[in-house]
Amino acid sequence: MTLLFLALAIATEVTATVSLKLSEGFTKPVPSIVVVLGYGAAFFFLSQALRRGMAIGVAYGIWSAVGVAAIAVIGVLFLGERLTLVQVGGIGLVILGVLALELGGTH
Repeated sequence: MTLLFLALAIATEVTATVSLKLSEGFTKPVPSIVVVLGYGAAFFFLSQALRRGMAIGVAYGIWSAVGVAAIAVIGVLFLGERLTLVQVGGIGLVILGVLALELGGTH
């Protein structure tokens, strides 16, 4: 159940972030509403994962790493953005950092 709440937190955060781009500075009402509701839902679901015992460093690390990677891919595939090799390397380092947090906690 904890991982389900974390997955929902990630999905709603990614949706809100894409909507933030589509809101064009909060000038478009529908994407603007999705931003506010999406971030509210993301924090709610993240709080539920934490309440059920997930370590905050691991939860936030996974949430942010998956979110960064997903947003980067969505930007390239659907929003006409570019992704350089340096940016791909940076995303890889973030993911390695989360892996280190996870593995460091199991000894």
